[in-house]
Amino acid sequence: MVDVMLMQALMKAVPDRAALLIVGDIDQLPSVGPGQVLADVISSGAVPVVRLTEVFRQAAQSQIIVNAHRINQGVIPDLRKPETESDFYFVEADNPETAVPRIIELVKTRIPRRFGLDPIRDVQVLCPMNRGGVGARSLNIEIQAALNPAGERKIERFGWTFAPGDKVMQIENDYDKEVYNGDIGFVADVEPEEGKLTASFDGRSVTYGFGELDALVPAYAASIHKSQGSEYPAVVIPVMTQHYAMLQRNLLYTGVTRGKRLVVLVGQKKAIAIAVRNVSGRRRWSKLSERLATKTSMSTDHRRLE
Repeated sequence: MVDVMLMQALMKAVPDRAALLIVGDIDQLPSVGPGQVLADVISSGAVPVVRLTEVFRQAAQSQIIVNAHRINQGVIPDLRKPETESDFYFVEADNPETAVPRIIELVKTRIPRRFGLDPIRDVQVLCPMNRGGVGARSLNIEIQAALNPAGERKIERFGWTFAPGDKVMQIENDYDKEVYNGDIGFVADVEPEEGKLTASFDGRSVTYGFGELDALVPAYAASIHKSQGSEYPAVVIPVMTQHYAMLQRNLLYTGVTRGKRLVVLVGQKKAIAIAVRNVSGRRRWSKLSERLATKTSMSTDHRRLE
């Protein structure tokens, strides 16, 4: 998630005598900003690298982990109906008209009833795209209507409706309010007379004027890109051929690894196969690896001459 500018700022801030330990996963989506810093540092050979690749017995009991490794290796995850209780499921849906009601049923009824999870706070729908009938924008409207239909105390701004109880996401950094891009909160109150909305982020109350609500969107569904760096008790991921432009291995792998207790894929086996086989989204053109390798080689030659 760290781009070259942020890494440069970090390196300038770290004292020369300090040690820096970088932990990450180069198989997830690359940073939104330019570069592929972690991948370049690893491929340069300039620093010692340890790779964690083995799935131990305890982890192997989780089908989330097993199938995440299968996806990462270019193998189709096990989509068969589990014979016993599992943490990974596939629900087939051949088209958006079938997928949307099945996603709503999963989020509203089936997952809460079977796993004891709260449908708003614990279950997160993650989409490959924002647009389309099974995209995050459309699903937000559908799921919001199913889980938290607005009463009289509501406000409509910037194409969205906000009401007490809604799950919302901050979509830009606000250093004054101390809420940042990707933070998820819950609407505590809407006061039309005062022209303000109050939301709770990790137990901290944040107030928005109605004119500031362009920084908030409903968060019942979000893009997989927005979910990077986060995790949720349960995730539901629609994977349809209509998402073709975004179906890539690292996108599906990132989405699956957001789930802590449960992952449900909804869609078509063909679409999942397309995503697993497509690695074209991984390639970025960068000189960082080459420059780090050159500096390491020069340093080694210098020590040899001494």
